[in-house]
Amino acid sequence: MKVPSPLAPGWLPAVPPSLSTAHKYWLMRPGALTAGLRALGTVRLRVLAEYAQGAPVDEARGMGLAPASPVWVREILMSVDGVDSVVARSLTPLAASHGVWQGMRRLSTRPLADMLYHDRSIERSAFVCRRLAAPVPFHATARRAQPGAAGALWARRSAFWRHGQPLLVAECFLPAFWRDVERHPA
Repeated sequence: MKVPSPLAPGWLPAVPPSLSTAHKYWLMRPGALTAGLRALGTVRLRVLAEYAQGAPVDEARGMGLAPASPVWVREILMSVDGVDSVVARSLTPLAASHGVWQGMRRLSTRPLADMLYHDRSIERSAFVCRRLAAPVPFHATARRAQPGAAGALWARRSAFWRHGQPLLVAECFLPAFWRDVERHPA
């Protein structure tokens, strides 16, 4: 099965050429983001929220759903060596959160990667990226995670598919993350 891209207006299939080498690497880095972050230091994960809602238009399009379809949302914050570095927002249809993606409801403070990279039936779309801005729902999540932080909020997202059900995962790299990786490249 060829998995559909999570494109929606404003999401780009490639990193703009004006961005740094670090941006190009991290915004399109394959594999589990958690593994990449662990190579930089000690990673801690904090759950910010888990809840049901109607899918916002941007995220519904990214999953191929009708806007306002019921979805389960999980929002987390990852820190590297005590520095808040990445905010992530994951969504799946509410029914799938009780079915093929029920594991996301039981992760607690474990990363989503724990359930995604050990199942051969899961396929991942290509990454898309963007500079976050209102009214993209993820923009509000990222700003709440680090209020008052100055700097652009660059994010990436992809969709995982299992038995025809999507799990949209968006990851926003906070300004402190970029400052650290620019000073100490991997």
